[in-house]
Amino acid sequence: MISLLAVLPNEFAGSAPLPDLPEELRLALEGANATVLGRATCHTLVQQVGALAPQQALVHLPEPAGQLQALVDALQAWRGVPPCALSLASAPLADEQHEALVALGVHAWAPIDTLDALSLAALTARAQARWQREAALRTELAALRTRMDERKWVDRAKGLLMSARGIGEDEAFGLLRGAAMHANLRLGEVSRSVIEAAQWADAINRAGQLRMLSQRLVRVAAQLLSGIDVQRARVLRTQSTERVQQNLDHLGTLELGAAGVLALGEVQAAWNGLAASLAARPATQGLAEIDARGEALLSAAEAMTEALEASGARRALRIVNICGRQRMRAQRLAKDALLASTIAAEASRDRLLPTMNEFEAALVELERAPLSSPEIRAALAAAREEWLRLVGGVQAQGSPEGRATLVRSSEALVDTFERLTAWYEHSLQVIMS
Repeated sequence: MISLLAVLPNEFAGSAPLPDLPEELRLALEGANATVLGRATCHTLVQQVGALAPQQALVHLPEPAGQLQALVDALQAWRGVPPCALSLASAPLADEQHEALVALGVHAWAPIDTLDALSLAALTARAQARWQREAALRTELAALRTRMDERKWVDRAKGLLMSARGIGEDEAFGLLRGAAMHANLRLGEVSRSVIEAAQWADAINRAGQLRMLSQRLVRVAAQLLSGIDVQRARVLRTQSTERVQQNLDHLGTLELGAAGVLALGEVQAAWNGLAASLAARPATQGLAEIDARGEALLSAAEAMTEALEASGARRALRIVNICGRQRMRAQRLAKDALLASTIAAEASRDRLLPTMNEFEAALVELERAPLSSPEIRAALAAAREEWLRLVGGVQAQGSPEGRATLVRSSEALVDTFERLTAWYEHSLQVIMS
């Protein structure tokens, strides 16, 4: 027995309730062992199918000339994929009308003038069989598309692991398969997560670079006014300015979400302010404004980095953020020491001790972190030695030698933590988090 929704001509649309089924249709339905769950018109077809969930909708149109367009309009809502089988009994139709109805999801048609129990049973059976076959094909097609999509994610994830870890294709695939089994997820899901983790780690690294660059550019301005390695300072100013814009352009191409987009806008606005100050002719009296602009960019970049870490929702990304922040602190410390000795900036002098304490605490945390490797441990040891030299430069900031040490050691620390951040970003624990 099949459950049906009987669809009657639209002239009954104003009737409440709908009239009884035509006698010949009622007898045919009884003989075909079909149960009528309810009745509808073309106008209410979609609504009633959703409400009653019949196995099939049988459209009964004795005179289709004035009704067919209403049926076509109703079927548009399903875009050719109706939720149940559709059969139509009507007067003869033109070939193009049959084609249009088939495209809209009508599965079977029968002439209304010969409709009896036997032909109605055959009509509904054909419609049901075709609907089930189409549903099976759609399911198969969806599964095939999923497998093809997953294959692309797997290939991308393998390539990422091979590049980041220097391993072969088989080992990379083994890592993905093992992670999928451990997490009880599909291989494609794990692969997509790996790619997303790498993208979030890269975004956090780039946003973190903006923090460092905000401090480096102010430090370079102070360095130029102090006459310390002027030629190198000018090159570094150009390189840092270009790097800020490159990172902003790259971050602008990512799907950052609402919070990330808002944070990026704040960073861009802060950078515009700093860039304008840096474009002016260097002067001692302008250093305070440049520093204030740099602090605004630092604050905006810090907020964006935190937003990205939260959006990434992976605990392992925190290590990338911590390490990246050390680049900023090295530049901030050197900048504040130069400003304190150059223009006697009290705010800069007051920040020296807190920045040193923050750097030391983060360095200890990185040294104790389980996420490590021989090259990471060696780099952290080198960072420790260079950090002590930088602290010595802060203590001797009043002398030319001390100020030169500030410049050299802060840049050496940036180079070291650039490598460390990249290693953390590409570490297996971060990628597979």
